Amino acid sequence: MDSASSPLHSAKAELKPLVAVVMGSDSDLETLKPAIDILQEFGLKVQVRILSAHRTPLEMVNFAKAAETQGLKVIIAGAGGAAHLPGMIASLTSIPVVGVPIQSKYLSGIDSMYSILQMPSGIPVATVAIGGGLNAGLLAAQILGAFNNKVKQRVSDYRKSLHDQVINKDKSLVDIGTNEFLLQKKANNL
Repeated sequence: MDSASSPLHSAKAELKPLVAVVMGSDSDLETLKPAIDILQEFGLKVQVRILSAHRTPLEMVNFAKAAETQGLKVIIAGAGGAAHLPGMIASLTSIPVVGVPIQSKYLSGIDSMYSILQMPSGIPVATVAIGGGLNAGLLAAQILGAFNNKVKQRVSDYRKSLHDQVINKDKSLVDIGTNEFLLQKKANNL
């Protein structure tokens, strides 16, 4: 499908959020905020919700069942504690779901990561690193970029900026040496 005729490219689609970021608790927002930020930086509208698979299961089910008709194209779901939210949402919609394991107090998010990774056959959930909100946002943008050249270009520009940052750091390290580089780095982080 040509991006000009894609539903992601229409004026009507521009008015609606294309990505939802969902968490089971407001304590997950700090981990998911980088996903929201990068998507908004790319000019995408984001719907942000708190929907617990255990404390608000009916609302979570209603959200997941209505997601496609509301125009959502990707759902990012935080997985903390019992980590059921990404999998439950994925079981209720055909929209791609990206699970973000939330670092936990007792098991460091490994439990959440395993929960997302071990989805049963037929109910896939993409998984990023523990605490990987930024990568979840970038993956959502890449999925949308497959159908929208503007989003695809923004992802490419972002990648180029990462490349340029490393090239500039390498040049600085070579020019000023290890000790001065570390001193400047420490001064900039304070």
